Amino acid sequence: MTSKVAVIGQGYVGLPLAVAAAENGFHVVGYDIDERRVKKLAAGESYVGDIPSARLRSILDRGTYRPSIDPDDVEGFDIAVVTVPTPLHEGVPDLSFIEAAGELLASRLRPGATVILESTSYPGTTEEVLAPLLHKGSLLEPGTDFHLGYSPERIDPGNTRWTFETTPKVVSGIDDRSLERVRAFYERIVDEVVVAPSPRVAELAKVLENTFRHVNIALVNELATHAEGIGVDVWEALDIASTKPFGFMRFTPGPGVGGHCLPVDPLYLSWKVERTLSKRFRLVELADELNNQMPEYVVRRLTRGLDRRRQTVTGARILMLGLAYKANTGDVRESPALPIARMFIEAGATVRVADPHVTESPDIPGLTRVDLTAEELRQAHAVLVVTDHDAFDYGLVAAEARYVFDCRHRIAPAAHIESL
Repeated sequence: MTSKVAVIGQGYVGLPLAVAAAENGFHVVGYDIDERRVKKLAAGESYVGDIPSARLRSILDRGTYRPSIDPDDVEGFDIAVVTVPTPLHEGVPDLSFIEAAGELLASRLRPGATVILESTSYPGTTEEVLAPLLHKGSLLEPGTDFHLGYSPERIDPGNTRWTFETTPKVVSGIDDRSLERVRAFYERIVDEVVVAPSPRVAELAKVLENTFRHVNIALVNELATHAEGIGVDVWEALDIASTKPFGFMRFTPGPGVGGHCLPVDPLYLSWKVERTLSKRFRLVELADELNNQMPEYVVRRLTRGLDRRRQTVTGARILMLGLAYKANTGDVRESPALPIARMFIEAGATVRVADPHVTESPDIPGLTRVDLTAEELRQAHAVLVVTDHDAFDYGLVAAEARYVFDCRHRIAPAAHIESL
């Protein structure tokens, strides 16, 4: 008998999971509250770059995947995986989406079923938030009547080497039987499974992974803001430091951080520490402050570059390359390109942006979407490389642009080209 899997949330985390499960012998319902998103999926149109539409159409044709906005379609699940957003509101974790998913599943929970949380949250969420919700709505006992576990998502959009299937998958359960069920599910759809001793350890490991990146990116971002003043090329220093085969891991500066993992997840850990221990996680708070100031720093640097060329930012025509927060993806969540565009527009600049990966334009009045052409480059007073998509012709940019400020160090420095 084929198991029925319900994946709650069909975004950058849920859709790759749903597709992988549907390709490996499960009947999958991909539930989402966004009707427009569900209609696209039903038509075989993928909005997640890592999932080609052809791959989506294949499982639709086979009948192993069904996107739905109807909660009743979740009925009868054997395994349910929660992959919903966990945003912050004024620095406080918002678990309302997890709570809504828990209530939806609780009313349809059967003895012997398995529920897995993948959404990133603070240590204790699975057992302190989701488990009581499932028990209250079903009157079934976690670990006795149904199985419950946590498996943190490790999606890296645009990474062709470490995909959903090839990235080691951490699994955990609230008891041995729950762990056995969670582990068995993921072993069918990924290459390697790593067992954590408890959901709390798995939850902490996830926010630790993201906090590690957040802090180290903040370090090189702050270094980049100081290196110019002391007359050192930070990129050359990074190249030299990277030759050390031990004790150093290369991180690179940029215009800020985006996505969910870095701007949001470390603050879940900081909030939990302060709430539980009445202590501040100062390193996380400082990293957040440093990374958040990078868009403003980029605007200041480019404004100074325009001033040196006798052009004020007011009235300047600026061509931004990239809206997504990460190269070779269309993901604009928390992208630093958005505040940068707003600041330039508020300063009186004409801002145009090229990004072949982003299909939907952000709601920023005054921002114009364009293609990257020689004519656009020649007409711009400044070209700002925000996202280093491989699709951009950097040779054309170097040849045609009057002035380039390159936040990603993709173009060799020249008289008219500056790097962050």
